[in-house]
Amino acid sequence: MENNDQKTELTAAEISSLWTSYQNDTMLICGLQHFLKNVDNEEVKSILEQMLSISEQHKKKLTQIFNNDNYPVPQGFLEKDVNLDAPRLFSDRIYVELLLQMGGFHMAIYGLALSQVERDDIIHFYSDALNESHEINKKVKEIAKNNRLYVRYPQIPKAKQIEFVTDDSFLTGWFGDRRPLLGVEITALVLNARRNALGQALITGFSQVAGSKEVRKYFEKGRDISAKQLDIFTSLLRDDYISEGARILTSEVTDSTASPFSDKLMMFLITTLIASGMGQYGTSMSISPRHDLGVQYARLIAEIAKYSNKGANIMIENGWMEQPPIAADRKKLAK
Repeated sequence: MENNDQKTELTAAEISSLWTSYQNDTMLICGLQHFLKNVDNEEVKSILEQMLSISEQHKKKLTQIFNNDNYPVPQGFLEKDVNLDAPRLFSDRIYVELLLQMGGFHMAIYGLALSQVERDDIIHFYSDALNESHEINKKVKEIAKNNRLYVRYPQIPKAKQIEFVTDDSFLTGWFGDRRPLLGVEITALVLNARRNALGQALITGFSQVAGSKEVRKYFEKGRDISAKQLDIFTSLLRDDYISEGARILTSEVTDSTASPFSDKLMMFLITTLIASGMGQYGTSMSISPRHDLGVQYARLIAEIAKYSNKGANIMIENGWMEQPPIAADRKKLAK
């Protein structure tokens, strides 16, 4: 039964998920290899080693699936995309914050893939990957708490009784008195603030070390966008006297100007984070009933979509964008 199932051709959902996983895991291997050359905290080092081992296992399993299905193994990222002799660019604190946010990112994309794939071997791969991500995320949170690097989400008062919304002022945000933020709105604002704080730190470091002048300018623009969007989220929280929930991390970037990574890898990481950010903003908009929040999210999505498009053009012009799995061009074939 299982053998017959594995003879089934991969669906668009399956090959797209596998291809994307290969890109992400090979990128992660390069990053983790350099981090492990430049880490001080033993607990952080241990979790970095565990993540590297998992990513290498993923690469091996994915390669086997591609080979078994006679599908070309993607190029992804190679040894030439990391310079292990380059000095450290980020502190252990940024490593921890990156691992925390990557945990959430991986659980989301593996969960989505698991809901879409059909073949037994692919289901098994993503089921294992999801469980691994859950365990890693739990360990990273423990390490962050042990080293006083973990910032808890804000608290809100306990409800004294059940209440129902009786006035459409519940939705207002621009005119009249704005109601206080809902717990779910606070959670989204804090999450988006944290993502921008990390993004600002990463892109600040990348702007120092990028080899191409065009790529440096692109990163400098992104640094300013993330700083502005971080300020918007923290201001919305501050208006309701709620703790901001995000630390500015740019001070955790060293003064190194020697690049640990290729411009291609850094561009891929930033465009991946942007795509993830747009998805998170869309989710945040859908769960935020207050009108002013929805308008803010729509505006911010438009801003980073424009920035993302510029990044895609840079990658295409430099031959860095590997083409994802694509449908047949039936019009071209007909000619």
